[in-house]
Amino acid sequence: MKKSIHSNLAPSAIGPYSQGVKAGRFLFLSGQLPIDPGTCLLKEGIVSQTKQVLNNVTAILASENLNLTNVVKTTVFLKNLSDFSAMNEVYASFFCEPYPARSTIEVAALPKDALVEIECIAIN
Repeated sequence: MKKSIHSNLAPSAIGPYSQGVKAGRFLFLSGQLPIDPGTCLLKEGIVSQTKQVLNNVTAILASENLNLTNVVKTTVFLKNLSDFSAMNEVYASFFCEPYPARSTIEVAALPKDALVEIECIAIN
């Protein structure tokens, strides 16, 4: 069985998808954009955007009594791979060892012209 996950502390889905889906012991989070859920505005710059994305991920995980230590895999989508170092520095401040497995991909564009989007898989 699967269950849709939603947190009011993260931006609502902007299309026909869930913020996350729980299936057994796994929680699959949709890609999170750097949208401030209070203002519905996109943060500026790669550092602020990465922080906001990871705050949104944290809020959705918390809705299921999980946190970033439960994350086993992330996929990072960057509009410009030259932002990797700045994104990685922020990313490292949110996660601790053992770090989740991660893929990072440069993409031509992201929704709302974001600079970064991160999706993840967590386990309970």
